[in-house]
Amino acid sequence: MSVVHRKGQREPKSAPATVAELEKAFERPSHLADVAEPGQPTVEVQVSGRNVVVPDHFRVYLGDKLSRLERFDTTINRFEVVLYHEPNRRQAKQAQVVEITARCDGPVIRSQASGENFYAATELAMDKMQKRLRRAKGRKRIRKDGPGRAQSLSEAIAPAAIEDSPNPETLAEAEDKWADGVEHYEPGQIVRVKEHQAVPMSVDDALYEMELVGHDFFLFHDKETDKPSVVYRRHAFDYGLIRLA
Repeated sequence: MSVVHRKGQREPKSAPATVAELEKAFERPSHLADVAEPGQPTVEVQVSGRNVVVPDHFRVYLGDKLSRLERFDTTINRFEVVLYHEPNRRQAKQAQVVEITARCDGPVIRSQASGENFYAATELAMDKMQKRLRRAKGRKRIRKDGPGRAQSLSEAIAPAAIEDSPNPETLAEAEDKWADGVEHYEPGQIVRVKEHQAVPMSVDDALYEMELVGHDFFLFHDKETDKPSVVYRRHAFDYGLIRLA
């Protein structure tokens, strides 16, 4: 199968990774020392791979990393980790992708990163997750202990937003790969459908949840208008709001 671009350029579709390439992606880098007594999360952990077999030694490494995240939120009850290989050879240095989801009593917190091997991708994803867990913890503290008036979203996360602003190139390369697991792809097909609970919320809460999952937009049920609405990210850390008439 081949892909034809609009300019008429034709190039072969990238082949899937070989067994040797995937095994190399799980080799422990020399700068990472073995942990004598790796930690174990106290909550449920689900690790899965899309066309990737996750070795036991990497599961131990993930468990040690995830156990350090529990201190940021004691209500976390489940971690979900997904690993997969991006077959585009032009993105070989960002071919391994790791997605981490933390489920707790509040909104779902998610991070995703890619790297030249699964260790590098995991380090980046863990760093993003720590920042988002800290942000969520700070948000709860603002609501609970704020003097008189709760801070607005822009006041509460402005420094963190500047520090942890998603890289457009990273989002384009690693976020929600439409061709993942789909063979004989034909353009114009719906290949993924997602549903999420439409709990009525304010615009400020919708922006907060969008920041936690690291997306550029968030669909929600606006409790002010009782209609589906969308908040989205604009330039210079501004936001936009789309409401149905």
